[in-house]
Amino acid sequence: VPYTVSTFATGVATVYFQPDSIALLNGHIFIGYGNGAAPDGSDGKSSTIVEYKKNGDVVTTYSVVGHNDGLRVNPQTKQLWAMQNEDGNPNLVIIDPTTGTQTVYTFGPTPHGGGYDDIAFRGNDVFLSASNPANNPNFAPAVVRATISGSVVNVSEALNASAVATDIPTDNLVTLNLQDPDSMIFNPLGDLVLDSQSDGELIIVHHLGFTDQSVYHLVLSLNSAATQVDDTILATSSHGAILVSDRDSGAAGVVYAISRNIFSTGTAYTATLTSVGTLDFDTGVITNVVTGMVSPHGMAFIPGQ
Repeated sequence: VPYTVSTFATGVATVYFQPDSIALLNGHIFIGYGNGAAPDGSDGKSSTIVEYKKNGDVVTTYSVVGHNDGLRVNPQTKQLWAMQNEDGNPNLVIIDPTTGTQTVYTFGPTPHGGGYDDIAFRGNDVFLSASNPANNPNFAPAVVRATISGSVVNVSEALNASAVATDIPTDNLVTLNLQDPDSMIFNPLGDLVLDSQSDGELIIVHHLGFTDQSVYHLVLSLNSAATQVDDTILATSSHGAILVSDRDSGAAGVVYAISRNIFSTGTAYTATLTSVGTLDFDTGVITNVVTGMVSPHGMAFIPGQ
């Protein structure tokens, strides 16, 4: 068996539970626990972001008001960006891990009617996925560019939910109707890889936000059937481990470490409804490597020595 699975961390019942997004900064690992908070922030509950050493020891915790979903490190500032309330009424908290300082930013009315989910950085640009759109068909932004002015985050459209895209396996043109923009990353080539979760598809955007932007579409399948996925990540070195949050496993959620003797750099891994698999970007076919999970969500590749 090429992959081995171990437990990296577990939630603590009634304290912090339901782990999701995972971020890496300065050798420490940050995991967002949603704590059952309402995804539109309507219950006033808070999420917990737990900072760990690489051995799983807890360093400290941060509390943010709302349901944390997106959690990323800004590579320019080395600060942690935490996005709350993916279904509506979003807020952004920027955490400086060296001082523990937290700054809260608000949004105006969202152009798509929902909240914001994930965050992706490219140079000085910041992009957000526009989740839980209010309309079907959806002609609103699916990805927005974000800029901060004072304590407010302003957004402008970067990708429309009804964009025309080239289907990767067939080369046919398709008109998108993105109903669930969710997790996203920039790949090493600078292309955005966006998961439209309930639609069971990945959207790849070349030159996002530029006039020569081009959009590609990939329908996902597992065991010859359509499937939904959450996070998709890339192995960034030959040695390391994949961390994956199994949100509803056990009493409070479990974060697993998936390792093997050597990874093929650049291989894509994705979390399906109950498994983690490799993803073929030419075909959309997912091949399971770890099965039997309850509800895998956030993922991150942690490079090793």
